[in-house]
Amino acid sequence: MEPKTNKHPQSHRGRGALTNASGRFEAFARVPTDDGWDSLDDLPPLKTEIVSEAARHIITRNTSPDVGFDRSINPYRGCEHGCVYCFARPTHAYMGLSPGLDFETRLFAKPNAAKLLRGELSKPGYKAKPIAIGTNTDPYQPLEKTQRIMRSLLEVLAEFRHPVLITTKSAMVARDLDILSDMAKDRLAHVTMSVTTLDRKLARVMEPRASTPARRLSAMAALHEAGIPVGVAASPMIPALNDQELEAILTAGHKAGATSANYIVLRVPLEVRDLFKQWLFEHYPDRYRHVLSLLRSMRGGADYDARWGVRMTGTGPYADVLAKRFKLAVKKLGLKTSRPSLRTSAFRGQADPHRQMDLFGG
Repeated sequence: MEPKTNKHPQSHRGRGALTNASGRFEAFARVPTDDGWDSLDDLPPLKTEIVSEAARHIITRNTSPDVGFDRSINPYRGCEHGCVYCFARPTHAYMGLSPGLDFETRLFAKPNAAKLLRGELSKPGYKAKPIAIGTNTDPYQPLEKTQRIMRSLLEVLAEFRHPVLITTKSAMVARDLDILSDMAKDRLAHVTMSVTTLDRKLARVMEPRASTPARRLSAMAALHEAGIPVGVAASPMIPALNDQELEAILTAGHKAGATSANYIVLRVPLEVRDLFKQWLFEHYPDRYRHVLSLLRSMRGGADYDARWGVRMTGTGPYADVLAKRFKLAVKKLGLKTSRPSLRTSAFRGQADPHRQMDLFGG
């Protein structure tokens, strides 16, 4: 059954989600209604609201076998990029907000993140392992330009000589070339650029406030030229929408300096399912049934399969073909399917005399 959608109001222009349905934990649901007078078009464009969050800790631990790290940092909650497919959208429900438009317009920043990180890295017995940043929401989304929380985190990580893995789809990462190039000399930094499509029109409606594909590739080239190892993530692959670009994305990434690559099949957990369906029917009604049919063929007949080991790549004939295409492409281009290992032995913990001297300019 096709989703019910109202006329896309002017206030939603430049945003990814089409609705702002209540989160799954709310006692009451909000339902938009068109009264026939086009009153929704009279509303002003949605503005981005930023709330400061007094976080109590900053390093999050995980035990998932599907990711290559056991700790991460999220400087922000929500993401202004507005990627309609973002699997992090459901987390906004924990804040009593909608995973829809609220996720991309009502954002939370953690201004004390660097202070917290310094304290957690200074704890006796802390063992360094790569910290991943950008695995939930993008640390280089537009508000980073003024908040500069990601920059402050990198300054602390560089001081402690702690390894970091960054994932982003923003060209703003090139702003921090000075810190990242210094860390890269000690094998302490790696950046993965997410390139979902090379089609600027598709990117505009699917990820409305993220950097254009061309700018992402330019940023990758700048990182590579600065000696920072980079990878390209062709993610998410959406059947019959952007999966035909897989080889082209990997080739473009390789030309921009990427030495490693990965891909993930579209994931639509919880509220993302309906948000994606609404978006797909609004922008690509002719492909709606075909896209969902192929997606379900990779998820055992369901819209989503959350099982570890298969949630990232899917199963079935279509998923197998996609995996084979990826394998052949990376082999042809000479790309690795794993990131280069980062150094942990350079870590300067609480008692390290060199770090203490650095604090006083020694």
